[in-house]
Amino acid sequence: MRTTEETEGFDGEASNTSMISGASSPYQPTTEPVHSRNVFGGIVCDMEYLKSYLGILKVVEVVLSLIGFICIETIMMCSPCGGVYFFEFVSCSALVVTGVLLLIFCLNIHTKVPHVNWNLTDLVNTGASTLFFFLSSLVLACINHNTGAEIAAVIFGFLVTVVYGINTFLAVRKWRRGAGCQGVAQASDYIRARTASRGEVEPRPELA
Repeated sequence: MRTTEETEGFDGEASNTSMISGASSPYQPTTEPVHSRNVFGGIVCDMEYLKSYLGILKVVEVVLSLIGFICIETIMMCSPCGGVYFFEFVSCSALVVTGVLLLIFCLNIHTKVPHVNWNLTDLVNTGASTLFFFLSSLVLACINHNTGAEIAAVIFGFLVTVVYGINTFLAVRKWRRGAGCQGVAQASDYIRARTASRGEVEPRPELA
């Protein structure tokens, strides 16, 4: 018969063996949280952005671009038609791109995709739209047949040029602030990484 000590010894060895085999088992359950990969989950409309200056300007740009595009589309006959086609292309492109950016900022999709520099993207769009709307409106004003649709398109073209110009000015300021904050953050990260790599320790006043 086995004594009590021998029985306890065997039980202890068995428990230790099971713990070791369990620790080394490749099928250990993980306790790490599983992050959701749904990028567009929880999208809500940001009313604060629509009430801001940039949001209001975006809405005005979309509306004026749409009105200018409708005006130019009502022209049935033209000769020459270069100015009409140029204005049509610019107004349609600005309407689509600005409308997409308005949805992205309004629905906070830009926070779900941080790999894109959205401030710079908005700046490029507003700057290009300002330039091309001014050129297309100027060409249409010089080459037109004094019809009501062409005159209305020219008026709305210059109006949306002014709105895009204001938006460009505000976008430049926003982009500069963002670039400055990013530069300060990168400098701080570089200093901390350099200090850690050299093994430097900050002096403690109580040890002086």
